Amino acid sequence: MRIAVNTRLLLTGKMDGIAWFTYETMKRITTQHPEHQFLFIFDRRYSDEFIFSGNIQPVIAHPQSRHPLLWYLFFEFGVPAVLRRYKPDLFLSPDGWLSLSTSVKSMAVIHDLNFEKHPEFIPWTVRKYYHHFFPRFARRADRIATVSEFTKNDIAKRYHVSPDKIDVVYNGANENYVPVSEEIKKATRDKYTSGSPYFVFVGTIHPRKNLTNLFKAFGEFKKSGNNDVKLFIVGDRKWWTGDIKEAYDNLNCKNEIVFGGRMTTEELHKTIASALAMTYVSYFEGFGIPIVEAFYCDVPVITANVTSMPEVAGDAALLVDPYSVESIRDAMIKLASDEKLRLQLIERGKERKKEFNWQKSSERLWASIEKTMD
Repeated sequence: MRIAVNTRLLLTGKMDGIAWFTYETMKRITTQHPEHQFLFIFDRRYSDEFIFSGNIQPVIAHPQSRHPLLWYLFFEFGVPAVLRRYKPDLFLSPDGWLSLSTSVKSMAVIHDLNFEKHPEFIPWTVRKYYHHFFPRFARRADRIATVSEFTKNDIAKRYHVSPDKIDVVYNGANENYVPVSEEIKKATRDKYTSGSPYFVFVGTIHPRKNLTNLFKAFGEFKKSGNNDVKLFIVGDRKWWTGDIKEAYDNLNCKNEIVFGGRMTTEELHKTIASALAMTYVSYFEGFGIPIVEAFYCDVPVITANVTSMPEVAGDAALLVDPYSVESIRDAMIKLASDEKLRLQLIERGKERKKEFNWQKSSERLWASIEKTMD
């Protein structure tokens, strides 16, 4: 079987959650299924680090898919041209985008529909593209995979797709994320927070991630007397505008918030593993990989009680109302002051993390691929 794969998000040093899903699953599937051929479709020069095995043929389609007009041109002209030339049995798109201009069997991994629930967080042109094309992608797909039961149900209801056509393929977490020694914890805290313990947030700074209420809650937390604890924000300031900036500017404890920017995998591992707790209180997530990364590092988690996050966290996290500053603040106070609770959540996290690893993800995705080809 020859499988064409949309690998446009595999970009050295620029990968986010969906790109890591692509990387981790395709690395395993291609090496564990040498009897099949894979065509990796990039939209620009690619790095050899993404050519995982000898049964992969890389090809570049044009143009580079940098904004909605180019997305359209790439998927409706560039990708179909490649598919006509190489005649694969299946087109797999791990980021959800499909081509409506090909008759090749197609499978999409749709990670979430956040743009349907919170369109206000997305630029107008991007929102229009998503709203026009993603319902069509979902109906065009011969099969769909997604990363949580929550998103499976969301796709089925919003786009009137049979649940029988959708498979759940949970995300994993980087297997190098493990607990670290007290020496590494101390060195990490010395490096970033002047030796202070800290709550950590990991993700793109975006309105959907709810930094606004996290900042406000941290400000209220500091008023409770926890003067030695800081807040460490790891991620690009891609959307540092509006309510996020205003919430930060209005804080009296701005000097207690540290921005780490984008980190290497090695530094991010140390940063998460040295944290007092992970604070991940988004308004909407299709999965929420940082929750599992914290479990892998034996770090307790505060997360939101909405969308997929309770499904991922199970009983191993403190669940809060993301719309309530007081709810987030109270959870921060509890974790900062109650060592017994922290240890209890860590133990639960050790069990919960067993549900999520990239080998299981790859096996589930491959099973979905086989169903598509039946």
